[in-house]
Amino acid sequence: QVQLVESGGGLVQAGGALRLSCTVAGRTTTTYAMGWFRQAPGKDREFVAGISPSGNNTYYSDSVRDRFTISRDNTKNPVYLQMNSLKPEDTAVYYCAAAERVHTIVVNSRRVEYWGQGTQVTVSS
Repeated sequence: QVQLVESGGGLVQAGGALRLSCTVAGRTTTTYAMGWFRQAPGKDREFVAGISPSGNNTYYSDSVRDRFTISRDNTKNPVYLQMNSLKPEDTAVYYCAAAERVHTIVVNSRRVEYWGQGTQVTVSS
């Protein structure tokens, strides 16, 4: 059983920064492609960022490109989402996701194998 454990959400003023972390827990030897999604009230869940199992390839939605950075250090497991220059429209519940292929994370999230429980990010104006 694989579980994704997220941390790092909170309340921040516009222009501020937060860093989210996601750790893969459970019995697995697989290095997964990882990603972050978010869902604001009344809206569909949307892709935010993805990273390949090797960490060599990263992908971003247009709305966060150049402000957010996804990274991983496989020796220490966590995947991070560094969020800078936060805007009120970034307010949402952020979910960590894991899949065997980064293509699943980026373009076919219905096939994502594992999801985290979500962490709230609130950006005040």
